[in-house]
Amino acid sequence: MPTLVFSTEVIRTWCDADAVCFDVDSTVCLEEGIDELADFCRAGQAVAQWTAKAMAGSIAFEQALAARLSLFKPSIDQLQDCIEKRPPRISPGIAELIEKIKARNADVYLVSGGFRQMIKKYRYKSLVMIGDGATDLEKYLKFMFTHMAWQARQPGGSDLFICYGGVQMREAVARKADWVVSDFHELMAYLA
Repeated sequence: MPTLVFSTEVIRTWCDADAVCFDVDSTVCLEEGIDELADFCRAGQAVAQWTAKAMAGSIAFEQALAARLSLFKPSIDQLQDCIEKRPPRISPGIAELIEKIKARNADVYLVSGGFRQMIKKYRYKSLVMIGDGATDLEKYLKFMFTHMAWQARQPGGSDLFICYGGVQMREAVARKADWVVSDFHELMAYLA
């Protein structure tokens, strides 16, 4: 089990962040979207195995995505039917947390599985990524190297990764995180 101890620097970075990115699957929403759609299309178990490998960090995100999409070919009608019959369930506390972040005039981004990527170069003094899987950590690092003037934990660099384990705790990801939380209220407590 990873340590849940974090530094005052981590808290300061969280409280001063002017941009926060949330992973959608198993963080903002309780489900993994591609797994839900695959299950709806009767390919759930095989797709879920690939998702687990990707989230654990044992294979590259792109490889896992290609493998999952090769296992089933949902139509637009199936996608719409799935959304209608199985609407996404929002994680407890996320709406309130996003409201608090926005009230502090920080930007909020929802990042999902690489289907839509941030394409503009943003210049934030600090950016926080909150997610549950190795692919979220990968997105965090890729965003940092691609879009920001990388400052590897130098004073004023203020970038961190928060592992959210409220839906599913992934130990390998938690070990690499700056902060591990299992409830969004843990983060809200510092934004009061």
